[in-house]
Amino acid sequence: MSGRTKLELTWIGKDQEPRLEPRILIEDPELSYHAPFRVSENDIFDNRLIFGDNLLALKALEQEFTGKIKCIFIDPPYNTGSAFSHYDDGLEHSIWLSMMRDRLVLLRTLLKNDGSIWITIDDNEVHYLKVLCDEVFGRNNFVAHCIWQKVYSERMDAKGFSNSHDHILVYRKSEAFKVKQLPKEQNQQQFNFYDEVAKKYYRRRSLRKEGSESLRTDRPSMWYPIQAPDGSLIFPIKPDGTEGRWRWKEENVKERYSELEFVKKDGRWEIYVKQYLHDNPMRPPSTIWFQEEVGHNHEAKLEVKMFNKDVVFDTPKPERLLKRIIELSTDPNDIVLDSFAGSGTTGAVAHKIGRRWIMIELGEHCHTHIIPRMKKVIDGTDQGGISKMVNWKGGGGFRYYRLAPSLLEKDKFGNWVISKQYNAAMLAEAMCKHMGFTYCPDEQVYWKQGKSTERDYIYTTTQLVTREIADQIQTQMADGETLLICCKAYTVNPDDYPNITFVKIPQAVLKKCEFGRDDYSLSISQLPPKETVEQIELFGEEDGQ
Repeated sequence: MSGRTKLELTWIGKDQEPRLEPRILIEDPELSYHAPFRVSENDIFDNRLIFGDNLLALKALEQEFTGKIKCIFIDPPYNTGSAFSHYDDGLEHSIWLSMMRDRLVLLRTLLKNDGSIWITIDDNEVHYLKVLCDEVFGRNNFVAHCIWQKVYSERMDAKGFSNSHDHILVYRKSEAFKVKQLPKEQNQQQFNFYDEVAKKYYRRRSLRKEGSESLRTDRPSMWYPIQAPDGSLIFPIKPDGTEGRWRWKEENVKERYSELEFVKKDGRWEIYVKQYLHDNPMRPPSTIWFQEEVGHNHEAKLEVKMFNKDVVFDTPKPERLLKRIIELSTDPNDIVLDSFAGSGTTGAVAHKIGRRWIMIELGEHCHTHIIPRMKKVIDGTDQGGISKMVNWKGGGGFRYYRLAPSLLEKDKFGNWVISKQYNAAMLAEAMCKHMGFTYCPDEQVYWKQGKSTERDYIYTTTQLVTREIADQIQTQMADGETLLICCKAYTVNPDDYPNITFVKIPQAVLKKCEFGRDDYSLSISQLPPKETVEQIELFGEEDGQ
């Protein structure tokens, strides 16, 4: 519509989007871990712990996991001002927004159509993050803004307000996402009546409306007589004589008359609705999460101390909080992803409640916190957190991966060449990713290293491809098969091989992405010059229709 205002979040460097290299992942079997036997038939072993820059790691996952992640939970840096104490906050804010935007774009790609993302954040950036998420996921895919009570008491040393909460922003990939419900915590002692016909316990709820908007004048249509067992007519008159109203419409009373219970007290009839225990065991989740239900920061610190007493995170997240999030958004065996893994709470909880997980962490606490924690979970010796709540006995495992180095490096003359750290298998897998093929080497046919369709293959080699090699391959190709050969050089005439395409390395990939960069983290080195600083603002942009 012409003249409609569209809000857009702007910041320094927004137009500078990274050209990410699709790295391969290299497993380190010595750091991978699994239980020596199956504890149950539901044990999950194919979980992934990835050590490396999380933006590059997300790019590395893109080919295999696009559209496959059911739940993403991230607890990103809160940008509280402590990271760059000697720099203008606007600069820090800009870097933070770019850092988040780049990652959110990839995370959205990985989500299943019915998937969701949950982001914890504090007051410093929550409102900017909300607008940023509106841009990335679409404003119509905003699900909820939850408040988590992260502490159980006020800080007496607070100079102003004592901050008692964090925010949880929830977005979906599409309308296919449906948030699950929570079990009601019903007090069984309240259900102290027994229905001999239904053979179930129940509690009574007055059919007469109580509390607010409970007068006849509030809802005149809900004032009507109901016939009592003795034939008399009952109106919703309150004990003090005030004209009230019923909860149900008159037609509902006629349809559900058998669910009503008539009790005569002090010469007057009261009508109750029978509410049976466990008939309605679920309730929709609230947007306010109290620490009594999902835990607090101190609880989380105690959980971390159980596997690392030396270094405890300032604001870890409790396992009960992650249990709430994962159970509201997933089913058993779904994949949960956390690309800011921290101390590994997401993986620990997902593992204990039967979800597959992927965690990414660049910091050394990947080794000092996450691996020791997950080993205890797998061994069944971690009985903290939610373990007793879910009767956790151990089992399953995970694979540990590192990001491969950049495929290309510069030689002493400044020319891009294949990295010396790459062996033949690594090179073949990397070229599959760069050229859009799935790496799946054929055990019988050496040149079938990967494929994009059932009859389209890729072959990567560092040797010179001669006519003799090309002829040998062509004679082995079946009718309708096509092949992409990636090599350092070739001496054949490509026109002589209509079903084979020849490309040279590194020229074939040189312009596809940025090589040689290993760190896309929040970094002071990314700060723009002072003279480029402009005011950061939210502005209204008129649609140009």
